[in-house]
Amino acid sequence: MSYIEERRLEEKERRRADIVDAAEHVFGEIGFAEATIDEVARRARLSRALVYVYFRDKDELRFAICERAMVKLAERFRAAVAEEKLGHEQIEAIGRAYLAFSREFPVYFDACSHFEAHSPQLSALGTNEAACLEASAKVHAIATQAIETGMRDGSIRKDIGNPVIVSYTLWGFLHGIILVSTAKANVLAHQGVDVQQLLSQALLLAGRSLAGPAA
Repeated sequence: MSYIEERRLEEKERRRADIVDAAEHVFGEIGFAEATIDEVARRARLSRALVYVYFRDKDELRFAICERAMVKLAERFRAAVAEEKLGHEQIEAIGRAYLAFSREFPVYFDACSHFEAHSPQLSALGTNEAACLEASAKVHAIATQAIETGMRDGSIRKDIGNPVIVSYTLWGFLHGIILVSTAKANVLAHQGVDVQQLLSQALLLAGRSLAGPAA
């Protein structure tokens, strides 16, 4: 690749990153439903037509944000796992890391939620959708590995089932609890349920369901 070609590629990647940055801000400020490509273009200081060169619609932009979210989440999971020795402790640390992630990065969590509810057509994936799917698989691989570690060291029950299935089950359970705690916070408060206690109870139940003799 020539120097000029490298410069053009760098400029293209930088411009794409600027558009995704702008979309993050716009989605965070006014929400995905109210956001428009025009608003994203204004925030990025680019023309509407140029934004469409990189992203065909808002969903494509959300896939790009989701990829970023999954990459960051994988970093958080790796860091959490590195602090613990036993697989059971690693899974608990991953759960705590996911809760913290949902609070710190609501736009990312929203993008992840949309992607998890989305049914991709594997035979016709767009570039951004495929990148998000690949990044998501890496996140689940970290959790799966922690479960396998626990099954080997005895901290997670060996009869718990297929580690991949267990990983997705735990993800769905905790993700759903986070959504409930967010969307129904006022209802829960009216019923005397503290959101933080709800989340702690979810982690406790998940941990106890996995615990092996060495936990």
